[in-house]
Amino acid sequence: MSTRTKVAVIGSGNIGTDLMIKVLRLSETLDIAAMAGIDPDSDGLARARRLKVVTTHEGVEGLVRLDEFADIEIVFDATSAGAHRHHEDVLRPLGRTLVDLTPDAIGPYVVPPVNGDVHIDALNVNMVTCGGQATIPVVAAVGAVTPVHHGEIVASMSSRSAGPGTRANMTSSPRPPPPPSSGSAAPGAAKRSSSSTRPNLR
Repeated sequence: MSTRTKVAVIGSGNIGTDLMIKVLRLSETLDIAAMAGIDPDSDGLARARRLKVVTTHEGVEGLVRLDEFADIEIVFDATSAGAHRHHEDVLRPLGRTLVDLTPDAIGPYVVPPVNGDVHIDALNVNMVTCGGQATIPVVAAVGAVTPVHHGEIVASMSSRSAGPGTRANMTSSPRPPPPPSSGSAAPGAAKRSSSSTRPNLR
């Protein structure tokens, strides 16, 4: 039997909690070892505790102090662009692979079906955005047989589903977000985005 890779999630909002549950229920290769947040009363941390996942409400600093951290190889960052820079500063010297689910894009843009093997050894990879993950593989497949001069996606989602930090995530970073970018919306409204899907994925 192969040993599962130990992972942690930083961010106890909707996206981080959903990722934790998917790893718990669906992954055959990953093992969720811990969840870190900054709100001790968050629903995400409460749910993690009910699922017997080790938690800390002291952010990345609390995560690295956990006994479980010694076995963690990959950390998923589901927080914000500004927070991600701090997490990078803390985790880079410790040699952990950081999977960036924020718009900060310190590391290379990665769409696994297209260029997942190119950056396999990178210590920080940016997962673009959900619209890009859905569209870029299609554009790449078409581009393998005929030139693609332009690709565009129009997507809708509930900002309540994404969580209250969505607007801050999309506007807090001075760096340009990974294309295709997602729009932001007022709480409770649907978000729509239309963008070109031609990021540099080399």
